Amino acid sequence: MSLSKEDIEAALAGIADPGTGGDIVSAGRVKALNVDGEAVRFVLEVPGELGKAFERVRAEAEARVKALGASSVSAVMTAHSEKAPPDLKGSGGGGGGGQKKPAQTPEKIPGIDRIIAVASGKGGVGKSTVSANLACALAAEGRRVGLLDADVYGPSQPRMMGVSGRPASPDGKTILPMRNHGVTMMSIGLMIGEGQAVVWRGPMLMGALQQMLMQVQWGALDVLIVDLPPGTGDVTLSLAQKAELDGAIVVSTPQDVALLDARKGIDMFNQLKTPILGMIENMSTHICSNCGHEEHLFGHGGVAREAEKIGVPLLGEIPLHLDIRTAADGGAPIVVSKPDSAQAQSFRDIARRLVAQGVA
Repeated sequence: MSLSKEDIEAALAGIADPGTGGDIVSAGRVKALNVDGEAVRFVLEVPGELGKAFERVRAEAEARVKALGASSVSAVMTAHSEKAPPDLKGSGGGGGGGQKKPAQTPEKIPGIDRIIAVASGKGGVGKSTVSANLACALAAEGRRVGLLDADVYGPSQPRMMGVSGRPASPDGKTILPMRNHGVTMMSIGLMIGEGQAVVWRGPMLMGALQQMLMQVQWGALDVLIVDLPPGTGDVTLSLAQKAELDGAIVVSTPQDVALLDARKGIDMFNQLKTPILGMIENMSTHICSNCGHEEHLFGHGGVAREAEKIGVPLLGEIPLHLDIRTAADGGAPIVVSKPDSAQAQSFRDIARRLVAQGVA
């Protein structure tokens, strides 16, 4: 049968809201409702202090939508705080308004030995392509690898890793990740429709990130690669607060504009006390497939100089090559689709270096 958003919202409107006494639809709890044939997905945005009470609501919501004839239903619950914002005027004065909250203690995720964040100061430098190929290269080196696509506004790992379908949740609390090319993978892109924008506020993003970190059954992993969104936003900050990061890799093209933003990313990790494992220069050089002429379209050596300046390793230089792009678009990164190519070997060399350093 054909399901409509109106039918689903009408069914959900019969569920009482524990926070307001009304129903969950009029209270604005239901977000990002997506109907794809007979598959239904939506988000329940709930107050953090009522998270346990809303577990029953989430289960009832899924049951009601299934009763309408949906073949699969996924309700992702994200929490936010409804407390007043802290006083940001600084210390001083009587009422304790300027007192700092105790810092959050990052948690060790059970079964995961090491977590490496892959970051960039700006978008468009190929960070996600590097993340996917690095994960596959580490798997080829015999490591047990996970890949978390934390780029919530632009999740590209499902396409690059050739993964589709919806992650299952056998008990409504834990999420079973997807797997391909020897890599265990999870992405917010698997929870929403392809082409659907993620129009979420910060608290919803943080709730989704925490679920993907803590409620996914990652199993036993040697390393979890986290593909971060570009820039220095709250996703990176929340990741560093919630999970013990063993280090970060910063990806940049060699041009000065990209390096300006890469420096900001490095400074962010320094403030978060996260060690920089090294830098990768992407789109380092281009060799014409017709004549063999080599050109440095974005300059060359800028990342190497920056890495030397701040005292971190240059992990590798990745060429600008059509095969890397087409492989990613086709769902099999170059490390998998053309493992003997020079382009694949550049990623394998980086993976071997990380393994040799004992960080992956």
